[in-house]
Amino acid sequence: MHYENDANFFRGYEWWLMKEAKKRNSNITLIGLPWAFPGWVGNGKNWPYDFPDITASYVVSWVLGAKQYHDLDIDYVGIWNERNFDSKYIKLLRYTLDKSGLERVRIIASDNLWEPIALFLLLDQELSRAVDVIGAHYPGTTTVMEALKSQKKLWSSEDYSTFNNEVGGGCWARILNQNYVNGLMTSTIAWNLVASYYEKLPFGRDGLMTAEEPWSGSYVVESPIWITAHTTQFSQPGWTYLQTVGHLAQGGSYVALTDRKGNLTVVIETMTHDHSVCVRPPLPPYNVTSQNATFQLKGSFTSIKELNVWRSRFDFKTSKPSFFEKLTPLKLLDGSFTLSLGEDEVYTLTTIATGQKGSYPDPPPSAPFPNVYKDDFNVATPPFSEAPDFADQTGVFEYYTNLTDPGDHVFTLRQVVTQRPITWATDADQTITVIGNYQWENLTVTCDVFMEKVQTGGVFIAARVDQGGQSVRGAKGVFFWVFADGTYKVTNDIAGQTVLAEGQSGTRAYGWHTLSLTVKGQFASGKLNGFPLWKNAVVLTPQNGWAAVGTHSFQLAQFDNFAVEAQ
Repeated sequence: MHYENDANFFRGYEWWLMKEAKKRNSNITLIGLPWAFPGWVGNGKNWPYDFPDITASYVVSWVLGAKQYHDLDIDYVGIWNERNFDSKYIKLLRYTLDKSGLERVRIIASDNLWEPIALFLLLDQELSRAVDVIGAHYPGTTTVMEALKSQKKLWSSEDYSTFNNEVGGGCWARILNQNYVNGLMTSTIAWNLVASYYEKLPFGRDGLMTAEEPWSGSYVVESPIWITAHTTQFSQPGWTYLQTVGHLAQGGSYVALTDRKGNLTVVIETMTHDHSVCVRPPLPPYNVTSQNATFQLKGSFTSIKELNVWRSRFDFKTSKPSFFEKLTPLKLLDGSFTLSLGEDEVYTLTTIATGQKGSYPDPPPSAPFPNVYKDDFNVATPPFSEAPDFADQTGVFEYYTNLTDPGDHVFTLRQVVTQRPITWATDADQTITVIGNYQWENLTVTCDVFMEKVQTGGVFIAARVDQGGQSVRGAKGVFFWVFADGTYKVTNDIAGQTVLAEGQSGTRAYGWHTLSLTVKGQFASGKLNGFPLWKNAVVLTPQNGWAAVGTHSFQLAQFDNFAVEAQ
């Protein structure tokens, strides 16, 4: 919903991803959490709470659209990712959900720190009635007394965010257990699911697995995937943690879960300190050594005669790990069993017999982004709204059918955000989408451009773009701009502060122009409609980076026949 009357529920990949997840596990929980809001929600202000009725209506309409257009039931909604909450807004969101027949949709607050939301819930009964879950980000496996006093469900509603090598897998193994052992958190949500973005962007490979080369089809099933399976294959949403959980005598932890129908799952981890450090917060020192651990089942569980066993060994000494191996079932004697536990291991013992280690074909070999690349965006019915390989950093670039152009530009890529959003990160004042190989040094970028804003319109193509994500405001590179007032500019940065060349171009809105930018060594040159416009601009830094296109501000503009040729 880029605009107030723009009820489009088919943008992005998230709808597809949720439906695919539900196909695999119908019990999976769906949560919506705004990281940013469209600018119209704040009526031009970078704040979503001045008009709380508009913000609540926006969120609720998304929940309703999920059901109407995709038959997806959203289970929870959050407030605003890692930003301030507003008590009045939370209450109004609860009221708006209820009024829309969405009483079953629960609210998580506030997806930041435990405080001050936990204290606010204790002091405001109406607010407490509106909130079902206190969600904290990166809690370091601990909680606070006020959160416990609230008697709300406690979640680590964002965690992990760690490079997905074996130490990242160890981080995930440790916090999956200890978030409950130390902090009574019954849910731990990993950010992010799959690292499917350019690795040189912020938080490269901070996913449970890696699939960052759609051009090659290569992917890597990293250790965090198998660590996840130790818990998720043998429990479901709605299972309950037993109170008899804790730390092992020589380090490590154990948890136990039940479906209250006789099934039991025990997960044990013995991750050492240096092999389980997460990106945040700092991890205080502790020791783990090999040990024998004896467990005694009690109550109705004493009748269990056998438990299925799954084991992962990180084996940092030999660098020959083994993940999610099914071992011989363990026989119990009077509900008792003893395990010999080494360092950096994860065990699951369970009555559930359906576990299996999924298989997958050998992925294609990894390959760099192709040095010769073209996209004419001629896709009449695209499966997704976004073009492949482009990574939007500010603004939104979508496939567009240009019904007013009977010629060569019917199908284009269009930047569609016309008002600065209520931002989460410090986005740029310009829009930009990057593409290609971050190591590119010498290359030519060509693209047809079409400005849709008279006088103040402006677009660019770029090479050697060195930053994205929350650092995009400081991105440097070679930016070749043309403007609707008939001028051009070449800058060393997206903000346009360092000018390398400028002059008259004759460019205007509502006409197609072909831009070409060549960067080689320390020199850059540009062409307009096939003719040289400027040349030999000196570029000392950066020495490499992505290609990109974008606009001078939040404005409509179209791009077509994009091409890169790198040496």
